[in-house]
Amino acid sequence: MTENDRVGMPPGPLDAPGDSGRQDRILLRMQVVLPDGKRLDLPHNATARDAAAQIGPRLAQDAVAARVNGILHDLLTPLPDGAEIGIITKKQLADVSEVWRHTLAHVMSQAVGEFYAAKGFDPQAVKRGVGPAIENGFYQDFDLPEPLTEADLPEIEKRMQGIIDANLDLSRHEVGREEALRVFGYDPYKVELIQELPEGTPVTFYRQADYVDLCRGPHLPRTGLLPRAFKLTSTSGAYWRGSEKNPMLQRVYGVAFASQAELDEYLRLLEEAKKRDHRRIGKDLELFFTSDVIGPGLPVWLPNGAAIRRELERFIVDLEVQQGYQHVYTPAMAKSELYKISGHWDHYQEDMFPVMKIDQEELVLRPMNCPHHIQVYSHKPHSYRELPIKIAELGTMYRFEQSGQLTGLSRVRSMTLNDAHIFCREDQVQAEFKKVVELIQGVYEVLGFGQYLYRLSLRDPNDKEKYYPDDSMWESAEGQLRDALNDMGLNYYESPGDAAFYGPKLDVQVRSALGKDETISTVQLDFLLPQRFELEYVNEEGGRSRPIMIHRGVISTMERMTAFLIENTAGDFPLWLAPRQVIVVPIADRHVEYAREIEVTLRALGLRAETDDGSERMNAKIRNAELAKIPVMLIVGDQEQEARAVSVRERGKGERKGVPLADISSELETRYRQRQP
Repeated sequence: MTENDRVGMPPGPLDAPGDSGRQDRILLRMQVVLPDGKRLDLPHNATARDAAAQIGPRLAQDAVAARVNGILHDLLTPLPDGAEIGIITKKQLADVSEVWRHTLAHVMSQAVGEFYAAKGFDPQAVKRGVGPAIENGFYQDFDLPEPLTEADLPEIEKRMQGIIDANLDLSRHEVGREEALRVFGYDPYKVELIQELPEGTPVTFYRQADYVDLCRGPHLPRTGLLPRAFKLTSTSGAYWRGSEKNPMLQRVYGVAFASQAELDEYLRLLEEAKKRDHRRIGKDLELFFTSDVIGPGLPVWLPNGAAIRRELERFIVDLEVQQGYQHVYTPAMAKSELYKISGHWDHYQEDMFPVMKIDQEELVLRPMNCPHHIQVYSHKPHSYRELPIKIAELGTMYRFEQSGQLTGLSRVRSMTLNDAHIFCREDQVQAEFKKVVELIQGVYEVLGFGQYLYRLSLRDPNDKEKYYPDDSMWESAEGQLRDALNDMGLNYYESPGDAAFYGPKLDVQVRSALGKDETISTVQLDFLLPQRFELEYVNEEGGRSRPIMIHRGVISTMERMTAFLIENTAGDFPLWLAPRQVIVVPIADRHVEYAREIEVTLRALGLRAETDDGSERMNAKIRNAELAKIPVMLIVGDQEQEARAVSVRERGKGERKGVPLADISSELETRYRQRQP
């Protein structure tokens, strides 16, 4: 180990000036604690790599990272005196994916620089934003002299493989602000980040060969340790620091796994996801569209999409009415004062649309329905005998999502939530919570959701800004939800820090056809808003008591649920949800009149039926119906017309010939009414 290695500063242009007293520091000693409790004596400023080398040469050779006081570190960062450390080896590489994916982001960034240098550009013409590890991969933002294209990505991948094969050492450096600004003065993005650091804060760099980047780490110690199972997948635009006021950069995405088999499976799922993309299917099946004239994030439901939404709305409203919910209609805007009382103004103002000033009043489009439902509850006095009061609405809300985050129906600015609020006594909380969970389970059975998880989202007691500061309230609310879940015998896991600002909640996460968990339903317990709005009911003694609120959404927003169903079914909806349920196919023109009679019969039963009376041959009509994902085809020719029957073709069920019209009409009506497949 050289003198420079010991202080974490290799010789060269990044050396910090005026480093007097270095020899004195080298003589200082420190200790770290190993997993078995033994103490290891090390020089001052030693790294985990130094510790591994002192333990043994084999461990030093196999080491890739370390855990320092329970936190993931690289081998290059100086250790604090007295730290508890554990060395992570190559055999455990899959367990530290965030480290090597982050290093791959640097390798990609270096490869992009080499790519443009080979084209004759000055190295400083490539400027860089951030490049973190993310789930399943990494990305890097660039300000480039000319845009990368998808066709350039394989060449970047080859250069990355070359950098890995070169087994370049990474080194870590700490310098002062002035030195950092000197090194990165050509890059306005790095300069901005450096200038924002508090005075006196060391600036950290990592270097591999001639490539140097501003970074906190952690990283692998050399590129040869990196898995080679990676692929650059796409590029997109990304505003610097996520703000539309800043320059647009080009973001390059990559995926990376510990083995080629994992990468191959991920790429297979990625292709499947493209086939199931609700935006593509929505266009093919004419379900919805967005208009530049109307505005981004404001989808228009076409007749086919509206049919799906209408079925979902009828389904959930009918169930809620059966369970005693009272449906209301409330305005999509209100005075800003309403949200100031509720607390949404303080917590969600950035996600709200701007204030509209009318007649000296400030009005805003609502981001939530709960303050409106509170007004419904409080418009007249209530007795304990009336509780629980369940107020429900298909309530449209508006949230100012960033334009770069808008996606089809799954991320929009206007959304209609299957929303409800239960106002109950404290002794009713667990029973009502259980009823909501049972409602969710029943809905999922009809929708065909077989795999889902229960997540109990709790507050982070150390976050004093996000959560309402009332320890007893939180302890009571969280305890009641735990008790209810335990009484129901449900398996759940806890997630501190994911609660709403006013109370804990149960999130139900449904496993999609692509293996991803999507939060569909939520049940939230709220002691705070009744207090803020001073809600009351007359108790048994004739005094005043405060109700408790349960917020719940069973099938999410109509937009998000429809997007989920499109992708989960790949557009092959069950009969009751299919926008076009039945198509009658006449074999020849002489059968059109009978086909139309069948259509009228089915429509009278409420089914969405139509006749294909076009000039194409029967096989072409059948193919068109299959592409349109119409679940039931009724084919009629001479024999069917004479016998007042049909030939039935169903997706995945083959063909039935000579089925009496009365029988198939009754069968389809029953399946539709009972929401059978």
